[in-house]
Amino acid sequence: MDEDLRQTWDAPSMNLQSSMPRAVTFLFAAACGMSVANIYFAQPLLDQLSIAFNIDPSIIGVVITITQIFYGLGLLLLVPLGDLLNQRRLIIGQMLLSTTALVIVGTASYSIVLFTGMALVGLLAVVTQTLVAFAATIASPAERGRVVGIVTSGIVIGILLARTFAGLLTDLAGWRTVYLVSAAFMLIMVCLFVKVLPTVEREVKSLPYHQLIRSVFTLLKQERTLRIRAVLAMLIFADFSILWTSLVLPLSAPPLALSHSVIGAFGLVGVAGALAAARAGKLADRGYAQRTTGIALALLLISWLFISYLEQSLFALIVGIVLLDLAVQAVHVTNQALILPLRTEARSRLTAGYMIFYSIGSASGSIASTQIYAHFGWEGVSFLGASISAIAILFWATTLRFTKH
Repeated sequence: MDEDLRQTWDAPSMNLQSSMPRAVTFLFAAACGMSVANIYFAQPLLDQLSIAFNIDPSIIGVVITITQIFYGLGLLLLVPLGDLLNQRRLIIGQMLLSTTALVIVGTASYSIVLFTGMALVGLLAVVTQTLVAFAATIASPAERGRVVGIVTSGIVIGILLARTFAGLLTDLAGWRTVYLVSAAFMLIMVCLFVKVLPTVEREVKSLPYHQLIRSVFTLLKQERTLRIRAVLAMLIFADFSILWTSLVLPLSAPPLALSHSVIGAFGLVGVAGALAAARAGKLADRGYAQRTTGIALALLLISWLFISYLEQSLFALIVGIVLLDLAVQAVHVTNQALILPLRTEARSRLTAGYMIFYSIGSASGSIASTQIYAHFGWEGVSFLGASISAIAILFWATTLRFTKH
């Protein structure tokens, strides 16, 4: 495979109108999945981290929140560099630093070291968004939605499989192994990218760093579609985080008392929904972005009805998980398919502006879900998730007249 890829990409000047090789597309998706999984490993391990570092269970969600806050900072401070620097070097460099951050977490003995390592993991995991913007640049216009759909599916699948991976390794060899094994995988991916990742020659405006960062907010001010889709991202990923951050708490407690391996397996269920949503990019390419969004948001609301029956039926929970992950991924892919063509010279900054709202939603959902569960149980968590889903539908409906798609 390496030889085929090198023959495809070693040309001095890339023809961006040619089709992006399928193998490269899936390599991008795999790298995105691996990178983003690093910030979600902790979710099924919250009880273990609480015990290991003597952190009160009611505030252990702060581990996730710290990671998401620094992920948000990385989106603002690092992702825009993709419009200024050589993207190949930027991606490889960030992945190498991510490997170091994972080793710090996996060997931490004190909570302050854990928090520092988690912050670095979150900051550097934004390489996923540089990869998405780079994939959109490489892909021809006719296939951009499909490519973005596949690559972003890798992100959601990585988030979901993180729970399975973390649960299995924790039961087998302890929670530290999760981060050390991931560090090894990241290093392998770096070696692959050194061989096959293309260098794209682009006309890049020379901007001072502070102006580059400021331009992210300028784009949010100028592009209405970006603002609308960013708010939708904030709402759907708050919902996503509400479910997946708090899910381990009722599943690991009596009367269910499931093992980490079994709890992690629920991530496999979610993958089915994420894979089913991969075609959302194609639908956006064909002009069905708004219809896809509306249907997906309705499914998101319906999913919480099933999820609310967790304590009565695990089958109902499984149905709810599939619907929720299908809905979130469909909206996310559609969002990016709409915003990335807005400014071809600023794709990394468009991605940064959009994903900042994603990070705000994820961080808010994480901390809110553990607090709500501590005071109101799973019924409270389900009500919170359904309420945010309803707000997302109302917001989308009120913005229809401002959009062309």
